[in-house]
Parts: sequence; C-alpha cells; structure tokens
Amino acid sequence: MRSEQEMMDLIIGVAKADDRIRAVLMVGSRANPTVPRDKYQDYDITYFVKDIKPFYNNVEWIEKNFGKPAILQMPENMSLIPPEGDGHFAYLMIFDDGNRIDLSIEYAPYVDDGEPAIVLLDKDGTLPPLPAPTDKHWHIKPPTEKLFADCCNEFWWCLNNVGKGIARDELPYAMKMFNDYVRDMLNKMIEWYIGINTNFSVSAGKFGKYFKKHLPPDLYAMYSQTYSDSNYENLWASVFTACDLFHTAALRVAEYGGYVYNQREEDAMIKYLNRIKNEIMLRQS
Repeated sequence: MRSEQEMMDLIIGVAKADDRIRAVLMVGSRANPTVPRDKYQDYDITYFVKDIKPFYNNVEWIEKNFGKPAILQMPENMSLIPPEGDGHFAYLMIFDDGNRIDLSIEYAPYVDDGEPAIVLLDKDGTLPPLPAPTDKHWHIKPPTEKLFADCCNEFWWCLNNVGKGIARDELPYAMKMFNDYVRDMLNKMIEWYIGINTNFSVSAGKFGKYFKKHLPPDLYAMYSQTYSDSNYENLWASVFTACDLFHTAALRVAEYGGYVYNQREEDAMIKYLNRIKNEIMLRQS
C-alpha cells in the first residue's frame, strides 16, 4: 500500500503539472487533527479549476494521472444518486493497493464554512487564509426546546409503524422504520446527551461512530442491543431497549435545558406496542 507521503506527492504533483488546476484543498478526516489516523482514511481532495469541461466525465484523464481505479464512482453521471448541484464533478476512487481518493473538481470559489481544511497548493493566492484545522465545526450543539420536543414526538410516533410492521409480518418495512426513522431520533437524543456530558466540546462522529468513545459503558451496551437480527422476538427486545435508552437520555436533556418531557406520549406508545405484541402472542397460541 502506498504511504501517505506517496499519495500526497501524487495528488499535489498532478496539480502542479497541470496548469489548468489552480489550487488544491484537502478536507475530511485527514484534515481533522482529532481523528485517529489509519490506513482506511480517504483523501478528500478538491481541485479548483477555471473551466470544468475538460475534467467532466474524463476517465482517460484520471487513469493517465492516477492509474486505473479498482472501482470508480462518478455521482454526476448516475441517475440512481442524483448529483448535489452544478459546477463540479467528482471521482470517487479505490485503487488496487487499498488507497481511496475522493476527488472533486470545482470551478466555484471556495467558501470557508468552518469545516477542517488544509490548503495543499494555491498557484494564484485565491484561497482565503485558513485557521489551524479543528473539529469544532462538528461539535454537538444543544437543542432548542422545540427541537427537543419534536425529536421526542417523532421517536415515539414512528414506533407505531414498527409495531404494525411486525404484526403484519412485513419485516423490511418494520426494519426500515426502526433503523432509519426511529434510530435517527434516538441518535439525535444520544448526541445531545453526550454534548451535555462533555460541555458540547466533542463530535459524536458521522452516524454516531464515536458513541462508544463518549457514552458510559452501560448505555453503550444498551445502544448496541438496539440492533436486531430478523427474529421478531429479538426485534421486540431491541425496540423496548431503544425505548428505555431514549427515556434515559431524554430526561437528562430535559433536565439540562429546563424543558418538559412529555411522559404521556411515551406511556401511550409503550401501551400501544405492548397491545400489538400481546395480540400477536394470542394469535400464535
């Protein structure tokens, strides 16, 4: 596997040799000093150009400069994943040695939004001065009272669809509702819980990947038990564990913010879920 230095030399060398590329920026985990380094980190690179057309859907240029990727995705070329907007073209590449480059070609001026970023090359001095990168941009932020209440309502409401999906033996639907809509709210509440315990000075990571690092071991053990296989008994257990965990985290967040936790909607949904579970048991007996 090529080393980080070899990859950086390649990325910068391609830009230096091509007069059409005027600046190079690196973002993502390799620009974030708080992220532990490992060989799986992507190289999230932006090449700034004055004309996007020569670089648009130009696989020949990619292979000539970087080598033939083992696997390549070009989101702007895909109908399955619509592009995020005009003015750029992205090449997501994994090479035979395991290195990955996410290369975005941009002609729009760079706007500093606070995301950790490192200037690798600036031929014209057009990129703004950037502060030393930190992960402050990604730190958890405390919820407003309305946001807290909405999160609670969405969590408890969407559980009704999980119960109905189990009752109807619609496993894909039940799993989708639980692992997307319900879990999104659970994750949000857990992030706020972590924020309170860390004085809102950390990031929980994308999709909660740092939960294990920041949660107390007993709560992380509960969280891990919210993942179920396809057995409905195990799914029920995961659902009720998620309910207990959400309750614990929500009470802590409510206390911190001086908010009122709506215990009534929790009680109503727990009763509703138990009703469905009991009806299934009677049907099967």
